[in-house]
Amino acid sequence: MNKSTLLRIMVVVLGALLPFFAHAHVGVGETGGFLHGLAHPAGGLDHVCAMLAVGLWAAQTGGRSVWAVPLTFVSVMALGGALPLLGISLPLVEQGIALSVLLLGLLIAASVRLPLTLSGSMVGLFALWHGHAHGTEMPAFASEIGYALGFMLATAALHAIGIAFGLSVQQLMREHVIRAAGASIALCGVYLVAV
Repeated sequence: MNKSTLLRIMVVVLGALLPFFAHAHVGVGETGGFLHGLAHPAGGLDHVCAMLAVGLWAAQTGGRSVWAVPLTFVSVMALGGALPLLGISLPLVEQGIALSVLLLGLLIAASVRLPLTLSGSMVGLFALWHGHAHGTEMPAFASEIGYALGFMLATAALHAIGIAFGLSVQQLMREHVIRAAGASIALCGVYLVAV
């Protein structure tokens, strides 16, 4: 695949995802839960960095990780989102989210490739914290199922952007760009841990 084809694919993917960032009429009518859930991950630096990092690290690792790591994250995040609805709280959620950004950034920057079971377990733990935060911050009037579907779709979209970026850069033989992106994510994590 040549550079111009990769660029076109990235432009199409990003263009298709632009409506995801629109916040018009959130909370109106029956779609309130879905639209709130869809917008929620884009509303915080911590969530955006973590979701992009999961996709980027999966692409960097390659093999089955490209689909298994993000799928694990989305699945376990849904479980984490249900915990507050069941009255179950998790300790250190905000610290865990900040730590997830920092650690994922460092893993990408250092180009660490772990066995699939270990990387899946680690992102699963991170996903519990992220999901719990999403569930806790659900608006009172929102439909739980619609809200969950929204934040799961938004998360998958951010993972897809990270994967597309990672795979595109790898095709161009620019591993240092992926590592620099990881270092940038880790710096966001340092900021989030310090705040």
